[in-house]
Amino acid sequence: MNQHNNSKIRFKGYDNSLERKQIGEITTSFSGGTPKSSNKSYYEGDIPFIRSGEVKSKQTELFISNEALQNSSAKIVAQGDILYALYGATSGEVAISQINGAINQAILAIKPNQGYSSEFIMNYLKKEKDNILEKYLQGGQGNLSAAIVKSIELYLPSLEEQTAIGTLFRTLDDLLASYKDNLANYQSLKATMLFKMFPKAGQTVPEIRLDGYKGEWDLIKLGDFCDLITKGTTGKSQSEQGKVNFIKVENLKDNEIYPIVKISEEEHFGSLKRSILYEGDVLFSIAGTLGRTAIVKKNILPANTNQALAIIRGYNLDAYFLLVVLSGEVVKDYIRKNPTVGAQPNLSLEQVSSLKIKIPSLEEQQAIGAYFSNLDNLIATHQEKISQLETLKKKLLQDMFI
Repeated sequence: MNQHNNSKIRFKGYDNSLERKQIGEITTSFSGGTPKSSNKSYYEGDIPFIRSGEVKSKQTELFISNEALQNSSAKIVAQGDILYALYGATSGEVAISQINGAINQAILAIKPNQGYSSEFIMNYLKKEKDNILEKYLQGGQGNLSAAIVKSIELYLPSLEEQTAIGTLFRTLDDLLASYKDNLANYQSLKATMLFKMFPKAGQTVPEIRLDGYKGEWDLIKLGDFCDLITKGTTGKSQSEQGKVNFIKVENLKDNEIYPIVKISEEEHFGSLKRSILYEGDVLFSIAGTLGRTAIVKKNILPANTNQALAIIRGYNLDAYFLLVVLSGEVVKDYIRKNPTVGAQPNLSLEQVSSLKIKIPSLEEQQAIGAYFSNLDNLIATHQEKISQLETLKKKLLQDMFI
């Protein structure tokens, strides 16, 4: 790629001037309709019925019959047509149709004329979404019209360059879809293993066990295996100006800590001295959203926390095993047995200390902790890659189109 005065980025070898056109000049378009819902037989057919929230989907919730198609304004679209959502919460969403089906009145189907690329036009419309919503709907929800979409102006290179740009974005979309599928698979695997690798109520061994481990698990009280269970205090001066990370419940996600707020060193070593965090501490949310967990790592220190997070220190357990246990069924079981906790989500330090958990030998704890740590690393890696690809795609949409 190289820089070009027509757009910030263009593929090498393409330097022709860009053609300015309106969508309506280079495409044909139409909307559909909805068969009468009172006629149940209309919705017992095999024609996928695409609604505005399904423009990106590979399947639909509803199917209509040929009779419904003939007796309504619903229109047939083909795989590869551009679908543009006109109505409601999905206004401005656009995609290449993944299926052959019928559309309702909330979708505008767009078919490019010969010499123009569907992928290029679709990605241009993606890039213009926020501008269109801000101009016609003041950024909120509402209805767009076919006339508005057809009046959108775009700058077009040659068909060959349109195709090259469309291929680039299709490749990015395929990569994103692949990473998202893998992420969903890893998340599903984790949920399954959390259910099967820990003993259920009334049982002392799990359904699935790592190779080489036998024997029953012991039921213990958490406080008996920890030197300290305490909590923090609300800081007075929270900003982004201090040097000390101040961790709240919302900063814990997927067993990791993402600090945002800062406090001063004076407050850290002064009024908040008792809640200074140390490497290896386990944080456990006890107010608001219960059961979020994370291990304090060296990279976020110095750090402090508030009263919504319990600090578990000096535990005679594998750290990651404890993390997984506390973010699993233990808290849910406790809430089920103590409904008042669920009504006003809040656990006292005494309740945290009295939580009963099942544990195997330390060696098996370490193996289980390592297993889930590896899974979490895979999940985090895929989430980060998705974020990077989405950022790249957004930048290229802005820089490759005028």
